[in-house]
Amino acid sequence: MKNHQTGEPMTLRDKLTAWLQLTRFDKPVGTELLLYPTLWAVLLAHVGVARPIDWLVVLIFTLGAVLMRAAGCAINDFADRKVDGQVKRTNGRPLADGRLSAKTAAVTFVGLSLLSACLLFFLPVAVFYWSLGAVALAFVYPFMKRYTNLPQLVLAAAFGWAIPMAYVAVQGRTDVWTWVLFVAYMCWTVAYDTQYAMCDRDDDVKIGVKSTAILFGRYDVLIITLLQVGFLVLMAMALAHYFGLLSMLSLVPVLVMFFGIQYRLIKDRERLACFAAFRHNAWVGRYVFAVIVALTLLNMSSMA
Repeated sequence: MKNHQTGEPMTLRDKLTAWLQLTRFDKPVGTELLLYPTLWAVLLAHVGVARPIDWLVVLIFTLGAVLMRAAGCAINDFADRKVDGQVKRTNGRPLADGRLSAKTAAVTFVGLSLLSACLLFFLPVAVFYWSLGAVALAFVYPFMKRYTNLPQLVLAAAFGWAIPMAYVAVQGRTDVWTWVLFVAYMCWTVAYDTQYAMCDRDDDVKIGVKSTAILFGRYDVLIITLLQVGFLVLMAMALAHYFGLLSMLSLVPVLVMFFGIQYRLIKDRERLACFAAFRHNAWVGRYVFAVIVALTLLNMSSMA
């Protein structure tokens, strides 16, 4: 196999670089978008039962998020290997340009999924049964864009499945606030992944790939805004439940992020601006994570 840029045989370093691109370890924003909400759930589940933080559980879910995001990227590129070359943003991916084989992507998905599964040995057995749903959703998501205009909804469910898993790991069960957090995360994920899909809308229409960006059409910006409002309302409810009404004020900066920054980026539907809006969501995740960490530690200190 040859390096697509130089035409020379690929070195070990070339292959490693291609594999890192396959798994997106070179692009951590997607990992953050999965990781931070997972940790929101881990921390809030501890607060819900007034239990000191189990840092082993935090570590396990952190590693699981990193591994499963990488596995999801591998199976995504496997599913899209015949169409990525026709899309401006993705034609340099390692399967699209021939640097890696489809077999490598499939083996990577299975290997990383199994490695992630090993972490379950350190958690209650009930979490294992919940994890089967996460693996199934991660596997089917890339293929959904062939059959439905709502693949972003499947992605949101796949990413968000870590939330009930976290509650089961900490509390032994889910409760109504598990699902409030889950739906909040679904709203946010569909919003930011629609921003992402807006970058490829023209190419996707030509090659027959479906997305919410295509489904929403001229109402895309409005629906993204409504989804972001839904996220804020549900997150405010969750924070008020766990930390009191005043904690809702901590979400005011997120209003600025959504409607002062992201709205201005996507309102004209310019491709690179939409991609910038998508990437900006990492700051939303980081900020909300910092808020929940601070509120959790304050809550724990008041119980001591």
